[in-house]
Amino acid sequence: MTTTAVVPNDVLRAVRIGLRLSQDDFAKALRRAGVELGEPNEASKRLVQRWESGTSKTPRGVYARALERVTGRPVEALGFALPVPMARVHADGKGGHDMETSATSVASAAVGTQTGEETFSGVWLSRYEFFSSSRDDAYEGKHYVVIVQHGSRLTVQSLPGASSNPDSPLTLDLTVDRNVVTGTWVEQTAADGYYNGARYHGAIQLLVEPTGRRMAGKWVGFGKDFDVNTGPWELRLVDRSTTKATLERYSQPPE
Repeated sequence: MTTTAVVPNDVLRAVRIGLRLSQDDFAKALRRAGVELGEPNEASKRLVQRWESGTSKTPRGVYARALERVTGRPVEALGFALPVPMARVHADGKGGHDMETSATSVASAAVGTQTGEETFSGVWLSRYEFFSSSRDDAYEGKHYVVIVQHGSRLTVQSLPGASSNPDSPLTLDLTVDRNVVTGTWVEQTAADGYYNGARYHGAIQLLVEPTGRRMAGKWVGFGKDFDVNTGPWELRLVDRSTTKATLERYSQPPE
């Protein structure tokens, strides 16, 4: 008889850690979200544990909507094994399209061999540069982010209050192929800031140094006038730990 291996949902765990919530606090936040949405749920620490361990792979609708409310991410981006109708199609970079697939153990092994590190998980300093046409000058954005690796995928989320620009959360979804990191980024600017709460997003590709402690490359994305912009982006490791105390220590604007 064939049995299906249980695969931990490290994406959901990474998002929860990035929000600095314990499993119990996360469950409470889901219950509050349910009340706010007008559909109360019975989320518990045990349910969160089942999701993160991979024992429970697909949340019911009431929980899926609460998860989106709490995390600010679509449920299909939270590591769940969703029904086929919810699968997303993405460009393969060769003029065609592929269905989203899970990471492979071969890619994961290649990462360890190339970088000499078992994992990229930890707290990193993210820094990118951009040119503001409306201000006719170059600027930089910095965040402390937490990275959790699951196979060949990296889930990246800025820590609360850890942005050089107030209330400017950043998320990245990345895939590692040997020493090349490719993926997407999303940044939500502050509602009362210069960009009036605008949501920016785009693509990113980085090269990993042999030490595995620095990634550097380029981002690309649309600007306010819908012109395609690009600029340098760098991630530097600052702490391998992802404990609550460590995350709290870096929940402040980078210098």
